[in-house]
Amino acid sequence: MVGIPAKQLFGGHAHGSAQAVQPIGSYAKGCLAGGVQLPETGPTWQAMRLSRNRNWGYPETVSFIKDLSAKAARQPGWSGLYIGDMSQPRGGPMLTGHRSHQIGMDIDIWMRPPQRLNLTAAERENISSISMRRANGAYVNENWTRQHHEILKAAAQDPRVARIFVFPGAKVQMCKDEKGDRRWLRKIRPWWGHHYHFHVRLNCPKGARNCVNQASPPSGDGCADAEDWVNDILHPKPPDPNAPKPKPRRELTMADMPNQCISVLQSQ
Repeated sequence: MVGIPAKQLFGGHAHGSAQAVQPIGSYAKGCLAGGVQLPETGPTWQAMRLSRNRNWGYPETVSFIKDLSAKAARQPGWSGLYIGDMSQPRGGPMLTGHRSHQIGMDIDIWMRPPQRLNLTAAERENISSISMRRANGAYVNENWTRQHHEILKAAAQDPRVARIFVFPGAKVQMCKDEKGDRRWLRKIRPWWGHHYHFHVRLNCPKGARNCVNQASPPSGDGCADAEDWVNDILHPKPPDPNAPKPKPRRELTMADMPNQCISVLQSQ
């Protein structure tokens, strides 16, 4: 294992480890023992891109998806949710994409309202989500609906949720449209991309001693911060000619990972 990129080791496993279930480490540097698989299809959801085998997570993650998708199915025009990447069977760094999604507590949920929940495996590989942004994410476009607002609100109000990443224009729009209790808006965090899907991150479960939570979002509804993001999109600062070139990101190896992740890889 020495010197081999961790993503190759974790990406090579097709099923979860035969261990007691626990998330280990942090969202961007960890692994998942005893992971469980979200069923490919349920009454109010479908897992997409099955060839990636990324529909694995902590049991509470699977329960959350079932609960939120049932709420989404009550929205006009929605039959449930299309679920994108969760985690690999044993978590850890992925072969492609995502720096996080490593401990079974992250979920990408498509912005596309599902009209059908009987897609074939082939259809799930070829269908795509739809973008909600315009002006590089400064504003929502015509695809954004009140139903998106309500589904994100339901997710944010769930005590299991730590934060939700979405493009800045969506956060600003929700800040404008919300007339009731605004406390849930604190969990809606602007971030680059996230206009084809929103990214839900769950809190470490109680009793998971080896799971490392991210710091809580700042106090307040975060709406002014989102406005700053939008202003930076609309009026970008000129690049600094003296800024140092960013260093290439180093691939994680097992030396970077929690020690328990070795046993996760070695388990049957």
